[in-house]
Amino acid sequence: MRSLLAGTWFCIRVFLPNWIQGVNMPVFTVTLLVLAIGTIGANSLSLSPIAGLVARSFDGVAAADVMLAAVAYGAATALSALTLAPLADRFGAQRALVWALASLAVSLALAAAAPALSVLIIAQGLAGLAAGLGLPAIYALARQIALPGRANATLSAVLTGWTLSLVVGVTGASLVAEWMSWRVVQGGIGAFAGVLAMGVAAVGFWRTPATRGQRTSPFTALRVPGARETLGVVAAYMTAFYGVYSYLGPHLHDALGATTAAIGLAPLAYGVGFGLAAPLGQLIDRIGVARAAPSAFLALASVYTLIAIGAHSFTAVIAAALAWGFVNHVGLNLLVGRLSDLDPRQSGALLGLYGAVTYLAVAVGALLYRPLFEIGGLAACALLSSLCIVPALFAARRWSRVRHA
Repeated sequence: MRSLLAGTWFCIRVFLPNWIQGVNMPVFTVTLLVLAIGTIGANSLSLSPIAGLVARSFDGVAAADVMLAAVAYGAATALSALTLAPLADRFGAQRALVWALASLAVSLALAAAAPALSVLIIAQGLAGLAAGLGLPAIYALARQIALPGRANATLSAVLTGWTLSLVVGVTGASLVAEWMSWRVVQGGIGAFAGVLAMGVAAVGFWRTPATRGQRTSPFTALRVPGARETLGVVAAYMTAFYGVYSYLGPHLHDALGATTAAIGLAPLAYGVGFGLAAPLGQLIDRIGVARAAPSAFLALASVYTLIAIGAHSFTAVIAAALAWGFVNHVGLNLLVGRLSDLDPRQSGALLGLYGAVTYLAVAVGALLYRPLFEIGGLAACALLSSLCIVPALFAARRWSRVRHA
């Protein structure tokens, strides 16, 4: 495990600066956004693997009860993405991100000191409110600070923060919780969020859009031409992802008999693949979103089909997870870029809707796919996810035709 963490750090230290320099952005600025995503994502992903240890800290609490805190986090994130994310349009994405990171620091300090499960649930709910504001602000800033013609490359570099949260956040939280305490995990993430808040506030070279001060809302964003169609694609896309991801671990354990350590290779492979796709942002900048989208969505549908075909082989599933992360990075870049470009004046509200739809898809994917998983296993779930990408393919073809009209 130590070698795994050392290898992860080596990749981050060696390759990430090259990707950032490749988009001609100040390394420190982009790194702040990468770390901000990594910190928010680490909190959202770290609770599940340490739920058993958390439960032991409270009398009469089971690991399943602890996951109520994750439910509170997800619900609060979706609510915040709808109601608070538009503040980035009014007050500026930089200020919104500072508020979000500072709020996350306070809420996780409360979580670390929680004397009862109910307090932990409340603290994670507050953390969700911060995440729902912070993530759209990060995506908006990534587009704002990009040099002309480098928007997708910059966003790709920033999205590698999810690799940090998957690879370092999940494995690191498990190790720290086992060796020290889950309270150290919560407090440590919160303290780092506080440091990042000061860092983001201190940077003076963020680009402020001339349209800052505009009052926006989910209702004004939904009236933007193309917004509803793109959000529909996001809903199908995210449902496909979470429908398979939610049952990947149970499939590896129950159907293939994998150990807990071996199961951890799946999110690791996905995270590594996700990070390796970062340089492709420069290619998207060169050929355009409309031209890149059909190929990317077709590749994703193919990956889901490969998961279905290789579901009975542990090696095949892990290999497919690597490809899955790679292609999914490109798809997320395209969807976030598409929404941001529809109306830059309302990027906060549009990306807030993106966040709300994403967290709704977490619940929909888990609920919708459960009976299918019980009947046909992971293969059936993957096939349904492949079909869910079909609307994205049709939409991408329309984007391409409109661009060339």
